[in-house]
Amino acid sequence: MNIFLTLTFLFAIGSMLGWGLEVLFRRCVTQKKCENPGILTGPCLPLYGFSLCILYLLTQLEHTLPVKTEWLEKLILFALMAIAITALEYLIGTLMLSVAHIRLWDYFDCKWNINGIICPQYTFYWMLLSAVYYFLIHPHTLNALDWLSHNLAFSFGIGFFYGIFVIDVAYSTHIMNYISRFADENQIVIHLESLRKYVQEGFKQRKPRFLLSLKPEKPLSEILEQYKNKLSFSKKNNSN
Repeated sequence: MNIFLTLTFLFAIGSMLGWGLEVLFRRCVTQKKCENPGILTGPCLPLYGFSLCILYLLTQLEHTLPVKTEWLEKLILFALMAIAITALEYLIGTLMLSVAHIRLWDYFDCKWNINGIICPQYTFYWMLLSAVYYFLIHPHTLNALDWLSHNLAFSFGIGFFYGIFVIDVAYSTHIMNYISRFADENQIVIHLESLRKYVQEGFKQRKPRFLLSLKPEKPLSEILEQYKNKLSFSKKNNSN
């Protein structure tokens, strides 16, 4: 099947499955509650979409590595996958931090982290997920791609996904640009997760939004100003 169609299919599947995995991870491990992760509104995390494409492409290296021992070959393959995804994670995190002044995630609590963007702990998690992909998901991925190659009418579904995806990206980019300008004007870094939490805490009349988690009841400018004041207050307390 055409490599472009293959990668677009994998990106769509990976983005949605990764979103579900992230929601589950936050619900069961980190935050003990359901929360919409990432900067998009819908059930989509592009980082996982790109990661699935990387895993699929790197799987093609199997049997080409200069290693004769099968288990060692797979271990090296999983390590390469983890390093590649970690590099992608670092690239995205660094770009958002340096260009938009927005920190998408924070690994400062993890040992040996680099700028709070990547750390060995999560690289190890990526390695485990790479193994899970190889043994449990990749065979089904190949079957799905084979089925798709014989049922190209289903590509309409992929097109539908990308239609919604483009709208979501446009909407979310508008919000991120607004937040970025505010951060630049005030010379601060916006921690996306803490801002999201602050927005959610501001709901008084009803339950916080799950999908539109960065859309407050009050104007966003007012929320950002309050968030900045909260940051300043926290810094003063920490310095004292």
